[in-house]
Amino acid sequence: MTETIRQKAAEDLKLIEDVTAVVLPEPSTELVPLAKADKPAATEIKKRMAEIDMENTGSIIAFGSGAQAELQEISQAMLADVRNKDVGPAGDSLREIVTTIRGFSISELDVRRKRSWWEKLTGGAAPFARFVARYEDVQGQIDKVTDSLLHHEHKLLKDIKSLDILYEKTLSFYDELALYIAAGEEKLNELDHKVIPAKETAVAKAREDNAVIAAQELRDLRAARDDLERRVHDLRLTRQVTMQSLPSIRLVQENDKSLVTKINSTLVNTVPLWETQLAQAVTIQRSSEAAAAVKEASDLTNELLTANAENLRAANKTVREEMERGVFDIEAVKKANAELIATINESLEIADAGKKKRAVAEEEMRKMEAELRDTLASAKSRGDKTGDTVGTSV
Repeated sequence: MTETIRQKAAEDLKLIEDVTAVVLPEPSTELVPLAKADKPAATEIKKRMAEIDMENTGSIIAFGSGAQAELQEISQAMLADVRNKDVGPAGDSLREIVTTIRGFSISELDVRRKRSWWEKLTGGAAPFARFVARYEDVQGQIDKVTDSLLHHEHKLLKDIKSLDILYEKTLSFYDELALYIAAGEEKLNELDHKVIPAKETAVAKAREDNAVIAAQELRDLRAARDDLERRVHDLRLTRQVTMQSLPSIRLVQENDKSLVTKINSTLVNTVPLWETQLAQAVTIQRSSEAAAAVKEASDLTNELLTANAENLRAANKTVREEMERGVFDIEAVKKANAELIATINESLEIADAGKKKRAVAEEEMRKMEAELRDTLASAKSRGDKTGDTVGTSV
């Protein structure tokens, strides 16, 4: 809700208190006859009695018609006011704001949940981002609805004042009807006890040539009297209907007062509370997200400390072991020494084998040399006997 709407709603609170504090007067159900009326009321009754002309049927028919026309005008105004009043839209606005708040589900937010592969593929926002966007959307709707509610509140306040005037006019008309009824009844009483008996006496004393005319006048007077009685009865019915309309006006007005009070309470108290709760919800989720980030940082720090400690231990072990080692490992020296001895032994064995092979070769060579000498010597002997050809050729 904007600051302007909040200020206007607070300013309207005093006006609402003044309007709802108005106490409307109750109508009087008693009809006060002329004999019991006070001087001002008696003067008004006699004034209305003077409007009746028993010789003029039109005056009887029109008796109280001015007040009756005012009743029709007031009734039409009341009905138009009931029809045109924005009570329905105001109620709709209240329901709309409730629906808006209810549609804002904090449970749909889970900052711990990571986006699914589908959300990543389609570019879907993270849960908290959607939450903040939804909050901004709800805030805009609240501002729109509260502005509408403020408009309805002003209209209802205007309607309440109009209904005050309507009630006062209807009550005045109700009292006016009481004067007309009292005047009519007084006139009927006068006709029944004075005028008609006097006319009957005059007819009875009339001469024969005027008897028919006098009798006709008496019948017309009695007919006019009956018309007046029916007219007074209609005015009584009208007064009864008017009396019923007064509580109807008050009922509509009380409904308007209740609704305007509810609207103002919603604007001044409820909506700020909702906004506070929504803001707290956002803050809580942000705090949760920050706490999660701090936890991750703390977990990373602990992991680094543990890893560094483990690495330090391993490195220290390696360094210390290397520091404590000699220039050459004894095992390596032993192995090199064994290899050297094996090499020497192998060399000696090879040398011995070579000596043996050479001795054998020398022996073979001596044998071959001896065989060769023997062969050559044998060939020379044969040559001396048979000729020098073979020996020479060999």
